[in-house]
Amino acid sequence: MKTFTDNAGNTWSLSITVDAVKRVRSLLNVNLMDVIEGTLLEKLSADPVLLCDVLFAVVKPEADAKGITDEQFGRAMGGDAIEAATAALLDDLVDFFPSQRRKLLGRALAKFAEFEAKAMKHANAKLDALDDAAMSRLLNTGGEPSGNSPASSASTPAP
Repeated sequence: MKTFTDNAGNTWSLSITVDAVKRVRSLLNVNLMDVIEGTLLEKLSADPVLLCDVLFAVVKPEADAKGITDEQFGRAMGGDAIEAATAALLDDLVDFFPSQRRKLLGRALAKFAEFEAKAMKHANAKLDALDDAAMSRLLNTGGEPSGNSPASSASTPAP
């Protein structure tokens, strides 16, 4: 069982069990077992709304006991809270599987984290490489009118 704290100060306990897997599948039509294939990791990484929906479905019994709705939960999720919740979800999901699959999934998650770190390093290097002239060119490309239509005052006939 893993825990995380949302931005409203609520501490949540995540426990991936067969019951939680069935609840996520039933409420969201998301199969947590797809994490083994790698497709779920990409979806959750790219869609923080889906991620928060999955998290809420997992902690729903606890949320019901606390009287916290899906909307309230979502309002309390953002930034570092999402990062902590994601880590807790993935760690507990790895722990859910038997040892052989746990090792495989652990390696897959490590590779995914390595890929994300390299992507961030590459993006930072690209940003660092932008000089003032390149920034000026980028900023000035969006301000010109597109097409060759006359300006609106020229296209409106005088009374």
